[in-house]
Amino acid sequence: MSAASSVLYDIPGPKAKRRDVVYNIVFTAFFVALLGYLVYEFYQRGIFDDRWEVLWDPPRNQEPADVWHALIVRGLGATMIATAISAPLALALGGALSVLRRGLRNRLGSASATIVTEIFRGLPVLLMMVLARLGFGWSGLASVVFGLVVYNMAVVAEILRAGLAALPAGQREAGLSIGLSTMRTTVLIEMPQAVRIMLPALVSQLVVLLKDSSLGYIIAYPELLRQIRQMRDYFGDRYMIPVFLVGAMIYIVINVMVSRLAIWLEGRMRSSGEMARTTSGNPPMHEGGAETARWTANTGYGTGGTPGP
Repeated sequence: MSAASSVLYDIPGPKAKRRDVVYNIVFTAFFVALLGYLVYEFYQRGIFDDRWEVLWDPPRNQEPADVWHALIVRGLGATMIATAISAPLALALGGALSVLRRGLRNRLGSASATIVTEIFRGLPVLLMMVLARLGFGWSGLASVVFGLVVYNMAVVAEILRAGLAALPAGQREAGLSIGLSTMRTTVLIEMPQAVRIMLPALVSQLVVLLKDSSLGYIIAYPELLRQIRQMRDYFGDRYMIPVFLVGAMIYIVINVMVSRLAIWLEGRMRSSGEMARTTSGNPPMHEGGAETARWTANTGYGTGGTPGP
């Protein structure tokens, strides 16, 4: 395909380029002015005074190592433990729910999976954590994991259901035509393609899962937000802003790393698709191409009914 035919929009002319330059200048000036206003407001409130010494010279006879140990080891460590347990469980259970909704020929079983998905998708994460903590008497970690898994399981199931619905009907028909059951067709043929299609949405949901772990501070789980609040209560409200901003930066760094991981995975999956090309450099067979080639080889006739080569 030539470069001209691959362009789906008109190339901007001189007038459009000047307009884009003006818009860029205006919006840049607006955001710079907004940033300057925020910095001025922080300065007026004394945000840039010596309260930042809590990070390297904390009061009340504490050491800097105590502050950073509470934030990194206890706070971030507890957050990552809950996330590391919840994320695989939510993905596995969500995938199972979506497979049951799609692959079961029994309407009762498919409807049951749909009802479970809709119920847990509509319940708040915090409500599930409180139920596990107060109703079941579970530990803080178990309660946080329960709330995260139950809610995100339902959301992942809905994401994968959308990916399965976006696949061409020929994918399902091809699996059924070669003798696979409905369940095996869903698991072996449709689900891998749905995961590839919905990978950005799945990673975004994992980021949401990581941030929702901060709700655990309400049920006394010692995650990062609870550590920040305890340090605020111990050192005083004066030191809340520095500790809060450090915690916010930790969340941002972790989420950026997860996003980078998603981009890497997407690139790997794209490169594996490129490797599907034949050794002769031809593109992979289109849908039905394998069946057509097999029929031609067995009968000696081409697709148009003429003798093949």
